[in-house]
Amino acid sequence: MWNKLIKKIDYLLNGITMYRLVLYYLIFLVGIGIIFSAFKVLPYNPFNLAVSVIFITAVCFLTNILFSKVFKAQTNVESVYITALILSLIITPFSGQNLLSYISISFWASVWAMASKYILAINKKHIFNPAAFGVALTGLLLGESATWWIGNPYMMPFVLLGGLIMTRKILRSDLVWGFVSVSLITIMSFSFSGGSGIFTVIWKALAESPLLFFAFVMLTEPLTTPPSENLRIVYGALTGFLFAPQVHLGSFYLTPELALIISNVFSYAVSSKKKLVLTLDEKTKTGPDTYDFIFKPGEKIKFSPGQYLEWTLGHKKPDSRGNRRYFTIASSPTEKSMRIGVKFYPRSSTFKKSLLAMKEGDEIVASGLSGDFILPKSKRKKMVFLAGGIGITPMRSMTKYLLDINERRDIIIFYSNRTPEEIMYADVFEESRKKLGIKTFYTLTGDIPEDWGGETGRIDEKMIKRLVPDYLERFFYVSGTNSMVKSMKEMLKDMGVKKKQVITDFFPGF
Repeated sequence: MWNKLIKKIDYLLNGITMYRLVLYYLIFLVGIGIIFSAFKVLPYNPFNLAVSVIFITAVCFLTNILFSKVFKAQTNVESVYITALILSLIITPFSGQNLLSYISISFWASVWAMASKYILAINKKHIFNPAAFGVALTGLLLGESATWWIGNPYMMPFVLLGGLIMTRKILRSDLVWGFVSVSLITIMSFSFSGGSGIFTVIWKALAESPLLFFAFVMLTEPLTTPPSENLRIVYGALTGFLFAPQVHLGSFYLTPELALIISNVFSYAVSSKKKLVLTLDEKTKTGPDTYDFIFKPGEKIKFSPGQYLEWTLGHKKPDSRGNRRYFTIASSPTEKSMRIGVKFYPRSSTFKKSLLAMKEGDEIVASGLSGDFILPKSKRKKMVFLAGGIGITPMRSMTKYLLDINERRDIIIFYSNRTPEEIMYADVFEESRKKLGIKTFYTLTGDIPEDWGGETGRIDEKMIKRLVPDYLERFFYVSGTNSMVKSMKEMLKDMGVKKKQVITDFFPGF
C-alpha cells in the first residue's frame, strides 16, 4: 500500500519542476494559515494575513523589476513569489497594534531580500538566501525581528507532509536529515543540562519552532547549497549546530536566518562561483526527437565530466514547469564549446518550446554547477556505464574527455534505445573503441531492423552477466529516466553488486 502511494505521488509530481513545487507548497501553507486563522486556531485575522501576503508579494515584485532593469539581468518570477511567500510565513501578519512595526519589517525585509540577489552577487551568482538575508538585515539595523510564526503545532503536520514530498522530489534528503539530526542533538545536549525530558525537547524543537520549515524550504535553496553530497551533509550539519537557539557568541545569540547566512558563506566557498551567459552557436538534430545545443561560453568554466548545470531561459508566460531546467553538460572540459543534449516530446513545456526556437546568437543563463556523477579518481577502477536514451549525455562527456587526454580506463558501455535512429554520439564511442579499447553494446527495445547486429531488449541481468563476467568487481554508472534508474538499481542489488558500487545520475526535480 505504501509503495502504491509513493508511486502515485511520483506520478502526480512528474512534469512539475522543483521551483514550481516549492511555490505550490508555500501557497498551500499560506492557505492553511488563513483557514486556521478564520476558525480561531491561529491568533491572526484571516483578512490581515491575506493582506500581509499581498503587500509583501507586491513589494518583492516591484523591487525585483527595478533591480533587474538597473542590473540588466534576467529575472525569474517564480523565485520572487517563493521569497515573498517565505517572508509572509515568517513575519507576523499586521494588526492594529503592530501596523507600523509590520510595515517597517515587511517592507525592508522584502526590499533587501530582492536587492541581495543583485548587489550581493559575485559573477552574477547571489551568495545568501534572499529571505534569510532580508530578515537578518532588518533585525540587525532596525531591531525588527521575524517571529517565524509558521513554527507552531497546528501548522507542523502540513509543513512535515509537504516537506517530505518536496524533499523526495528535489533529492535533498542528505541535506535535510543532516541538518535535522545535528540540530536536534545540539538542542538536546544543551537542554539535558537543564533537566528537560528527551521527548519534551524533541516535541518543542519539531512542533514549536520553525526547524522543519527551515529545513525543507530555506536550507534547500539550490543556488546557495554546495554541489556534492558530502559537502551538503557538512553544510546541513553546520547549519544544524548554528540553528540551535542556545548557540551564542558571548551575549550575541544566533537567529535561524543568521545561522543560514553564516552557512551560506561556507557553501559559497566550496561551490562554483560562476553564473554563465552563453550564446547559441549551433543547434543540431541528433535523433527523431533529440537535439544538441552547442553554446559559446562568455568565459571558461571548470567542471568535471558528468556534472550538470541549472539552465534558465527567460520566456513569456511560462507554464507550470517554469523557466529553469537541469541539463548535464554533454561536452568535455577539453572542448571550447558547451554542449547539452535535449529530448523533446509532443507536448513539450514552454521552456523546451522556447529552447527549440532559439536562434544563433540567442542567450541562455547557466549556473549552479553540481553533481557527483563523475569519473573515480583511481584509474584502476573498472566501470560499466548503463544509459538509456538522452541519459547518455554524461557518458559522452566522460568518454570525450578520456579521448582528448588519451587516458585508457577499463569501461564497458550499455546504451539502450527504442530504434537505431535514436542512438546519439556513436562517433565518439566508436573512436573510443579504436583508441582506448572502450566497449559499447547497443540494445534496442522497439522494432528491430533485419540488419541489426547489436543487442535486443532491455538491459537486464542476463545481458550483463553474459557480456561482463567480472561485473562484481566493477562500478556501475546509471543514467536515464527515473524509472530506468530505479529498476537498474534494484537489478544490480539482486545481482549482488554492492550499493557503494552503484552511482546514479539524477537531478533535483528531474
